[in-house]
Amino acid sequence: MKRLAALAVALGVTTASCSGGHGASSMLPSGVQTQSASTATASARGARTTRDLARAAAPAGWANTATQAFSLKNASDLGALNPAQTLTVRLGLQLQNVDALKQAVVSRQKLSPSQVRSYGPTAAQAAQVVSYLQGQGLSSVTVEPNNVIVSATGSAANVAKAFNTSLHSFSLSGATVFANTAPAYVPSALDGIVVAVLGLSNVTTFATGHHRGTTTVNHAPAVASAAAPQPESPCAFSSVFIIGLPSPQAIPTPQAYTTGCPRNYTPSDYWRAYDVNTTPAAANVSVAIMAEGNVQPSIADFRVNEQGDGLPQVPVVVKQVGLASPDTAGADEWTLDMTASTGLAGNVSTLYVYATTSLTDSDIALEYNHWVTDDLAPIANSSFGGCEYGPYVDGSMLIDDEILLEGAAQGQTMFASTGDTGSFCSVGNPNGVDGGLPLVEYPAASPYVNAVGGTTLWSQVDGTYQGESAWNAGGGGISQFEYSPYWQNGVQPASSTPVGFTFRGLPDVAMDGDLQTGMILYTASTGWTVIGGTSLSSPLMAGAYARMLNAHPALGFAPPALYHTFATSNPGTKLLGPPPTINVGPFHDVINGANGAYSALPNYDYTSGIGSVDVDALNAAIGR
Repeated sequence: MKRLAALAVALGVTTASCSGGHGASSMLPSGVQTQSASTATASARGARTTRDLARAAAPAGWANTATQAFSLKNASDLGALNPAQTLTVRLGLQLQNVDALKQAVVSRQKLSPSQVRSYGPTAAQAAQVVSYLQGQGLSSVTVEPNNVIVSATGSAANVAKAFNTSLHSFSLSGATVFANTAPAYVPSALDGIVVAVLGLSNVTTFATGHHRGTTTVNHAPAVASAAAPQPESPCAFSSVFIIGLPSPQAIPTPQAYTTGCPRNYTPSDYWRAYDVNTTPAAANVSVAIMAEGNVQPSIADFRVNEQGDGLPQVPVVVKQVGLASPDTAGADEWTLDMTASTGLAGNVSTLYVYATTSLTDSDIALEYNHWVTDDLAPIANSSFGGCEYGPYVDGSMLIDDEILLEGAAQGQTMFASTGDTGSFCSVGNPNGVDGGLPLVEYPAASPYVNAVGGTTLWSQVDGTYQGESAWNAGGGGISQFEYSPYWQNGVQPASSTPVGFTFRGLPDVAMDGDLQTGMILYTASTGWTVIGGTSLSSPLMAGAYARMLNAHPALGFAPPALYHTFATSNPGTKLLGPPPTINVGPFHDVINGANGAYSALPNYDYTSGIGSVDVDALNAAIGR
């Protein structure tokens, strides 16, 4: 077991009676409490993976949902929302036979979409929800193919009445937003059918990382090939700053190491660093990128990166989800996701870019659902996240977990970044939680996501692997709201505790994320620059797993296969580095560095999970 002292602190996160003011009641906004640790039970709703929420009794004739009042921090209440304002709401419906569907994932089956839909809400239940919404004056009612989400539009007045809630406008960071100031209810007849009501707030709770160099690289990266990658000059990189940490940190000039050093990488440089060697490119595997807004500028920049690194031009298909948005604020992020995932994969059959309207919980839930019901790409990447408290309180955690469970049963894996603020909640959350609290990010916290943390990657002079340490800003820790999935049993310390309840641990794996050792990327706004963060780590791992699926198409959902391979591997050679690491089968067990509350030590830890991967060794081991 690793980091027992830190584990004790983390267990205190969910213990209201914990001394020193670290219990749940001191961490969460007033009015919303989880069950105390001594009475914690799994919610009967959603995928049955979250802790139950203590709620007041519903008014007569109404039933509770998981959607609670949305508390906005540092916002000014402007009063009731304009009753004529048009809103889009999305109701999340309860899956059927959830335990049987979860067992399908345990048994490593790969179900077809039609088989998965047999576990979904019934057509009759969806029709009952449609009838209610129409009766309340809502229109444009749409049922998703799996019946998990029913969308509708209507005036704020009709929406508030339909769910017996109140909606207010707020001034938040110079913008005017709205949110529900009371829980959302549904009629008693829909109890157990509708589990959450999304769209009652338009506050953006998810965000992308911002770890980009402030100076540009004045030349395009050298063209490399799989046979003979062209490493850049040893230890040569520009002075840059890490953006997004509590204070900007200058990258120090490295010492003149004779055995290697921290450096920056082109996408194909990672082939040598992570030992792609003889593992074929993922030419028969499709990958999806979860994005937002106008993605065309990102695709144009992606093409420059392909050309600059000598990579094949992959087919790109844009899948619009909901209303199109002109927003390009995340353009650099989507370029990074496309380049890192397909770059490490070497090639893909098709790159699907899902473009939703915004990074609100409601729009992301619909985007995830389209990825699952389309079933076009077995791998997807989400390089965004937010403090897990928000999705828990508005109910989107329940719906996303249902959707991602369906995807896992179909053999689909969502890779997600764990965030860039170490073991603490993101600074500047709008959802009522102070930055600096020991909570983790969602969607990485979902048990049905492969969560990817960050490392500092060192390579030899010839570009081959030398060692890794935990990146100081890489997200990791223990979820307060999600239970540990079975594949973490016996590996992750909080997957079993003396009192019986479990905690989802993050990350699952880790890859390069430190800006000091980040990736050279072209964007129209900066030219050639260096970019990092777990927003780099996650698509790198997605690309590595794409190669696994290309070689072993029956693998399916990644986490059980990765954890099983780790658990059945014996520790081997200790690489002296610097920094030193331990080979555990195909994994680089990171044993140096920390991310705040947690340190990297042998075996699983809350900075690097089970470690990074040697691609060629993983390809040989994972198919057994």
